[in-house]
Amino acid sequence: MVSVQEAFSILKNNLPEPKEVEYLLSKARKHVLSQSLYSRINMPPFRQSAMDGFALNFHDSFNYEIIGEIKAGDSHQVNLLPGQAIKIFTGAAVPDSALAVIQIEKVAVKENILKLEEYPKLRLNIRPIGEQNAKGDLIFEKGSVLNAAAIGFLAGLGFTIVKVYQKPSIGILITGNELVKPGNPLEYGKVYESNGVMLESALKDAFYNAVTLYEVNDDFENTKKKLQKALSENDVVLVSGGISVGDYDFVSQALKELEVATLFYKVNQKPGKPLFAGKLKDKLVFALPGNPAACLTCFYVYVLPTLTILSGNVANYNQTSQKTITHNFSVNNSRCQFLKAAAIGNDVTILSHQNSSMLNTFSIANALVYLPDGTYEIEKDSKVDIYHI
Repeated sequence: MVSVQEAFSILKNNLPEPKEVEYLLSKARKHVLSQSLYSRINMPPFRQSAMDGFALNFHDSFNYEIIGEIKAGDSHQVNLLPGQAIKIFTGAAVPDSALAVIQIEKVAVKENILKLEEYPKLRLNIRPIGEQNAKGDLIFEKGSVLNAAAIGFLAGLGFTIVKVYQKPSIGILITGNELVKPGNPLEYGKVYESNGVMLESALKDAFYNAVTLYEVNDDFENTKKKLQKALSENDVVLVSGGISVGDYDFVSQALKELEVATLFYKVNQKPGKPLFAGKLKDKLVFALPGNPAACLTCFYVYVLPTLTILSGNVANYNQTSQKTITHNFSVNNSRCQFLKAAAIGNDVTILSHQNSSMLNTFSIANALVYLPDGTYEIEKDSKVDIYHI
């Protein structure tokens, strides 16, 4: 059995390098750039009107002759003489001869004559070439995460393909004769299967969409075949249940026969002691406890940071913060604990129903309070370490 910190260190030292791939920009949301990007054009690429109005070439009078209009997207060139104006719309190209754009609400128009209410400032309402960025400017550094705005920004600069780190594909193997799919009759001695959909939902919450579910009864040969299939089709395999030492827990034996090297088995923590981590070449396997709350705890503490790092993000396994506990709490445990909690602002409250089989409290938790092993008292208003989930 290893400590939590030993488990973190072992994982960190056994992670394969993130894989670099080319992605269509439209598919790259929430991916991490594997190279820095530089602008290929000026943005805007031409002098651009910031609003609907009239582009003017100044002269000494408040009256201007209107000679036409320019819509967004028009590509014809116009030369304004002093005293001439042209109607222009937001986003349209402003003629080089125009010295300002006066907004439409501040003028009076009669036939083809424009009358100003006041004399405009030079370059008023004109976005200069390269105002946002110039050609050759660094726009995103390697390691940047692409959100929706970044996708739009890059599209506006003409990008269609970007190099990113590939998110790992993930297989989830669900084991157990006692499991029944929701929607079917529940016979005596059976329970509804929840870990598969729970893990899949947690993965999709974190923007991991390449997820495949596999199911197997408690049978050694079938367990081995399904594990082999999952390993051949995915970068990371999560196994729910079957890792303990019971007569019908076949996962450990199957992993050995498939030559999955053990990184660690059992962690000195509660819940989630029977956690297994293994490696087959550049593939990783996590055998998670079958109890739902223990399963989800191990997912947030070990699996999700691993996936984050494999996806090219800068992350570690100790991304905790400190919060002020809102109540007294007694600790008397030979194992460290991860306790479901509600964090609001700078405060955190440890919730009830901490049993490893119970998800009702987990459904309203947004943090795990980490408490070292030992016998001691935590006083209200003291600081505790938490993992955000």
